[in-house]
Amino acid sequence: MNNHEIDYKLFGDDMQFVQVELDPQETVIAEAGSLMMMDDGIKMETVFGDGSSNRGGGLMGKLLGAGKRVLTGESLFMTTFTNEGGSKKHVSFASPYPGKIVPMDLSEYQGKIICQKDAFLAAAKGVSIGIELQRKLGTGFFGGEGFIMQKLEGDGMAFVHAGGTIYEKKLAPGELIRLDTGCLVAMTGDVEYSIEAVGGVKTALFGGEGLFLATLRGPGTVWVQSLPFSRLASRVFAAMPQNGGSKGEGGFAGMFDFIGGDGD
Repeated sequence: MNNHEIDYKLFGDDMQFVQVELDPQETVIAEAGSLMMMDDGIKMETVFGDGSSNRGGGLMGKLLGAGKRVLTGESLFMTTFTNEGGSKKHVSFASPYPGKIVPMDLSEYQGKIICQKDAFLAAAKGVSIGIELQRKLGTGFFGGEGFIMQKLEGDGMAFVHAGGTIYEKKLAPGELIRLDTGCLVAMTGDVEYSIEAVGGVKTALFGGEGLFLATLRGPGTVWVQSLPFSRLASRVFAAMPQNGGSKGEGGFAGMFDFIGGDGD
């Protein structure tokens, strides 16, 4: 066991947070901005790269790890939380938007999980966060959300967040499914995957779906989300007032118009 062994508890339903229990000198790593609360006696520290202790190569190894995180759109830095007290302490991390937190014991999945680039929330110290590149460079540039993905490697606990409802599907050997690239949350390392263009111009232009689909072939396990953040954001943007107007007096934007009015 190379990773710290941490205990945890999930709270909530649609807006979850995870409470991690740390024994003395145990550490958990997390994305910046995910902290909700922590007990006294926990030391919070910003580290360069992914914070894992199993990456070799000294400074060059850290630079490589940090550079990979930049490719996935994440920060160069991560935050560690270490229990420096003499008893058990707790630190909690919150979901960034409505959805579910999925706890994953990497030791149960051959030490590797591949996930969407913004899905990682927190993990036991020692878990390495890198990138997983699509084999075909062409699909990389045109495959949208499903191309550059994170890989979590180690033998400890990791926590992944996804939007809406989460569906876990176990694929039999040779079994194939296709899904919107944004709906793919994570998959085990043994799943074969590729990004394919949607056939037919009419389907691509008028079908209401993306131009690309992720094709996954078993064996392995796949986690699918019903509400990708990109889809949620596009709906919110579409409902926003255009040119200073409001889409309906009873709408969310209309409420702000009322609050910000001059009272005439």
